[in-house]
Amino acid sequence: MRRFPVAKAGQVIGLLGGSFDPPHRGHVHITKEALKRFGLDHVWWLVSPGNPLKRNGPAPLADRMQAARVLMDHPRVTITDIEAQLGTRYTAQTLVALRRRFPGVRFVWLMGADNLAQFHRWQDWRWIMDNVPVGVIARPGDRISARLSKTAKVYQSARLPGRASHILGQVRPPGWCFVNLPMSGQSSSAIRARGEW
Repeated sequence: MRRFPVAKAGQVIGLLGGSFDPPHRGHVHITKEALKRFGLDHVWWLVSPGNPLKRNGPAPLADRMQAARVLMDHPRVTITDIEAQLGTRYTAQTLVALRRRFPGVRFVWLMGADNLAQFHRWQDWRWIMDNVPVGVIARPGDRISARLSKTAKVYQSARLPGRASHILGQVRPPGWCFVNLPMSGQSSSAIRARGEW
């Protein structure tokens, strides 16, 4: 029987969504940094059934879940297929369902700077920004395009300085924070291209 993660009112839960096709050390690195930088109690990996913006489907969900559990072994990180359980396809739908299921929990959406650069293409992207704090983690080569993105410009006044990143989960949306990290250059697409998945 499938189970939802456990969360209590007042907790700050970071949500790292993606296909994790495959999961890699870069995902682990940004997760651990997000826990520290954004003042999170826990992080949930939302291993998605598929990405609406990608043409080709990912490896089977069960394989990606198993690989993620083997790789990400941390007491404050939960690997979940909650989107498959909820039947949601888009991030905004998932966030609406999670807020309804976990009243009083403060969710923070986590993403790499590469996602911020094209975030305005996501369904209901303004609703996401207006309702959930967003933590953006810089990846190699994505910093400039992210900072010049449509989302960054539209929500410039809602941006927290990096030195205030630890309060992100407590701010009233819209609120987002961009942090620079020493990053791993690993990517799922490069791993797939090498035939290692």
